[in-house]
Amino acid sequence: MPKGLRMAYGKIGVALGGGAARGWAHIGVLRALSQAGIVPDIVAGTSIGAVVGGCYAAGRLDELEGFARDLTRRKVFGYLDFNLSGSGLITGQRLVERLDGHLRDIHIEELATRFVAVATEIGTGHEVWLSRGRVVDAMRASYALPGIFKPMSIDGRWLFDGALVNPVPVSVCRALGARYVIAVNLNSDLCGRGTVIAEAGAAPETAEDAAAAGMLKGKNGRAARKLLQRQIFGSGDRSPGISTVMVDAFNIVQDRIARSRLAGDPPDAIINPRLGGIGLFDFHYADELINRGIAAVQRDLDDLGREASARRTTSVAYAHLN
Repeated sequence: MPKGLRMAYGKIGVALGGGAARGWAHIGVLRALSQAGIVPDIVAGTSIGAVVGGCYAAGRLDELEGFARDLTRRKVFGYLDFNLSGSGLITGQRLVERLDGHLRDIHIEELATRFVAVATEIGTGHEVWLSRGRVVDAMRASYALPGIFKPMSIDGRWLFDGALVNPVPVSVCRALGARYVIAVNLNSDLCGRGTVIAEAGAAPETAEDAAAAGMLKGKNGRAARKLLQRQIFGSGDRSPGISTVMVDAFNIVQDRIARSRLAGDPPDAIINPRLGGIGLFDFHYADELINRGIAAVQRDLDDLGREASARRTTSVAYAHLN
């Protein structure tokens, strides 16, 4: 194809949304799209979408998939390096070291596929598009869930999870020239549309709550550790822990923002993997999540292939006429 026509070739963009562990479904989505001959020219990712998208653009999706499929519940906890003295419950250093092993010297500017990670600036709330520098640093900033992971400093800005401002970054793909944008929303079946519960009352304090409160008065280190575990992960009576409260609150906000932004800037196609029953911390369910991502693409494959091909053909025809 002549250079002029290649320049005019209709670009396909893929916007990968946030969703914590559910993000392994992005691997299946990208695999299925590639197998169908739908290869994106632009990949924009938020949070876990930035991790998967960055690995894809860097040609390291195989390594990420191998890592994900190898995870067990025990290994997941092994990556949670808790830190109660900083700005996040988890430093994330162990995960960064693993990512560095595959992506240490790769910069975004060097990638054959255009890649952008979305982050949020602390203090201003600015939406920051990370389009240069180390891929790993962009990933870290984009997935830094507030209160869970430490924020990342880039170019003098402290950044955390981009899902606070752009959960499914369709607008990024459009701005970079994508003619056909496929969005992948991982949370379409997570929160529902929400409703109003008009009458609710407070439940009485349980004996377990009272006992937990009393733990702090003693000097028993084991009791203190048990209390800390309760506070972070929740108790046996299904009362949520700090991590659950923070992540669920964040995802409710993310869901509402995503609905608004997708309505105002709709993609050309949207893939909604059916991820019901899989929690935000279920990173050890990679096999199931990847398969569900593949299934989501296969359900709409005919339409996706036809539309993507039509956009590319139209662009080439337009170049001939001009």
